[in-house]
Amino acid sequence: MGKIFKILIFTDLDGSLLHRDTFEFKKIKGYIKQILAKGIFIIPNTSKTKKEILEFNKELGEDLPYISENGATINGLDLLNSNLPKELILSREKDILANIFEESVPLSLQNKCKWLFEMDKEKQSLIFGLENKKLKMALDRNYSVPFIFEGSKNEKKELSTIVKKKGLALQEGGRVINLTDKVNKAKALQVFLRFFKKNNKNVKTIAVGDNYNDLDMLKISDFPCLVFNDKFTLDQIPINDLIVTNKPSPEGWADVIKIALVKINKNY
Repeated sequence: MGKIFKILIFTDLDGSLLHRDTFEFKKIKGYIKQILAKGIFIIPNTSKTKKEILEFNKELGEDLPYISENGATINGLDLLNSNLPKELILSREKDILANIFEESVPLSLQNKCKWLFEMDKEKQSLIFGLENKKLKMALDRNYSVPFIFEGSKNEKKELSTIVKKKGLALQEGGRVINLTDKVNKAKALQVFLRFFKKNNKNVKTIAVGDNYNDLDMLKISDFPCLVFNDKFTLDQIPINDLIVTNKPSPEGWADVIKIALVKINKNY
C-alpha cells in the first residue's frame, strides 16, 4: 500500500478557476465542494487582493487559506493547523515600492506607465472588467501597484531590468502589470509548503494557472496544469509533463484537476 499523503491545489483565480470575463464559477462549484470534502486542500494563489479572495471564499461558502497580491501575503495557515501563523507578510508596502520606482526609473519610461489609481472610475472599470464594490476591492492593494504600459516591448524589457536591479518585480497578468516587491506566486507557494510540511511530511502539489505570472508556480509543482489561454502555444512553455486543456475556465479548471488527480492515484 502506498504512502498516505496530503494533496494541495494551488490555483490562480481569474482565467483559471473563474471565467475570464464574467468571473463566474457556478458550473464547477459542486465539483470544488467534492474535492474539499475528500480532504484535498485548495489554496487560491492569485494577484487578487485579500478582500477579493475573501469575497470568493464567501461565494464558495468555504474558508480557504490563500496567497494574495502575487505572493505578497499568505493567509490562513492556521486553518490547516492551529499552531501555524494566521498571516505571513512577504512584501514591503506599496508606498515603499512606488518611491523606489520613482527614484530609479528614468522619466521617459515612467511616462509610459499609466497607473490605475490615477485613472477615472470608467477607465478602471474597463480595464478590470469590474464595477462598484468589486472594482473598489480590486484597487484596495497594500503590496502592489497596477498599471498599463504604453511603450514598446524593448522598453518594457528595459523597465523590467531596472526594477529587478532595485529588488522589485513586474508581474504580468491578463489585464494589467503589477509593480511588486521581489515576490511571486512560486516563492509564496514554497513558504506555504515549508510551514505545512512541519506537520505533514508527505505532500503532493498541483498548481493551476493560465498566464505568464503563473508559470513559475507551475514549474515548481508536482503536477503543473494550464487552463486554455489563446496567448500561449505549448512550445512557448518549457514545463515538463504539463497538463493542459483546450477548454477555458471554469470548466477547464475542473478538466485539468481531474487529470491530475487520476495521475496521483495511479502513481502513488
